[in-house]
Amino acid sequence: MIKTEAYQDLGAINPLESLVERTNKFLYGLWYNKHITQKQYEKLKVNQEEAELAHLYFLPKAHKPGTPLRPIMSGLKSPTIAISKWLDSLLRPLFDRLASETAVLNGVQLIKQVEKWSDKYLTPATSFITMDVTDLYTMIPQEGGVTAIKRLIETSGLKQIDGVKKEIILALTRFVITNNYFYLDGSYYKQIKGGAMGSPLTLTIANTYMYFVERPIFKWAQRTCSLYYRYIDDLFIMSNVHADILKGLVKFWNRLDNNIVFSEFIGHTAEYLDVKLENRGGKLVSEVYYKPSYEPYFLPFTSIHAQHIKKNIPYVALVRAIRYSSSYDTFKREETHICMSLLLNKYPLQFVLEQFERVLQTFQCAVSIKKNYSEIRRIFLNAADNDEKKAEIDFKVNIFCHFSFSKGMQDFPTRFHQLWNDCFSDTAICNIKPIVGSRRLDNLQDYLVRKKPDKSVLKIK
Repeated sequence: MIKTEAYQDLGAINPLESLVERTNKFLYGLWYNKHITQKQYEKLKVNQEEAELAHLYFLPKAHKPGTPLRPIMSGLKSPTIAISKWLDSLLRPLFDRLASETAVLNGVQLIKQVEKWSDKYLTPATSFITMDVTDLYTMIPQEGGVTAIKRLIETSGLKQIDGVKKEIILALTRFVITNNYFYLDGSYYKQIKGGAMGSPLTLTIANTYMYFVERPIFKWAQRTCSLYYRYIDDLFIMSNVHADILKGLVKFWNRLDNNIVFSEFIGHTAEYLDVKLENRGGKLVSEVYYKPSYEPYFLPFTSIHAQHIKKNIPYVALVRAIRYSSSYDTFKREETHICMSLLLNKYPLQFVLEQFERVLQTFQCAVSIKKNYSEIRRIFLNAADNDEKKAEIDFKVNIFCHFSFSKGMQDFPTRFHQLWNDCFSDTAICNIKPIVGSRRLDNLQDYLVRKKPDKSVLKIK
């Protein structure tokens, strides 16, 4: 907190009441002047009885030297959370369209683009460059974030979104980013630099800010036939430009914006997201990457969780292994690693093998993997496009039902559906389809570990 100078200590005075009042007054003014609709106003205004101030907690970055902490602001009931979510729903689609050329969402997307580029440009001299932005969320100037959103809207050629004028969206953005308050260890704080990690809008602001910072890098990549992608604060480049020149370029890129500092690694190997890449004498090799802090821990088979959750763990692990492993031998090593890790977590070998078989059946791979590995892997990679298409839920015909799962409740979803059909198949709600989900029971950690401060310090007294 001292390092980034992003937080102002307010002492022991709870700012929640004032924040709720200012938020509602601001929203009322927008509604009164017909800048937002009645429906939007009702959706965004704050209920004083339900509002809670955000609280700060930290997650250790165990994979980095010195184990630095990542600050997370938990504000699910913060006065500005509804505005943040709404703005994010308006602005993120604009960013996704604008940054489609440079944004990568996961390791599969990266591998597909790297392999496509390598088919044409890879040589024994090709280098990987990975760069990380230091403290991105807390280093972006707040007004700079608002300016980035303004440029995003203007670049998209829009004057309004969902009936709301650009100026109003910017005013709401400024209000959200400049009104981040939280509680920590007996004191209240205001964030005066950057955005709150945990607020939906902050990610879009950070991504948009970086989009305009990275423009010179992307244009350089295009001119030099290099490959460039970014995932939030992690940048990836493949290039045939000499390594010494690349080092000089990184120094130049570090001067593009005073608030953005890159730390880089240049070499013939790269560890990016959960992928490890290597240029082995002009041949591209890829495999699953495990960070140094990784431990072979999965959800124990003996835990009180629904069976489908345990089935999905080996299933997903093997699918990733096939997609990421560039050769059959690499895949077999990863398969062995998965098996051993699952066995250490009490998974029966037969259970694991059944899920591996389910993978092949799902992707209709009846032929030998060894003889046709490249062909089968291509099927798995191409099918990844469908993974990202989430099933849409129609709330007019679907209803969610949750129950606390225990060993004796394994057949409950099936019995519930049968009971539902027996009772309602001939009624007016026969078209309603229940979706039955499970919640886990509280465990010892839930009882012994307090993650949240007492409500008395977060609510209006």
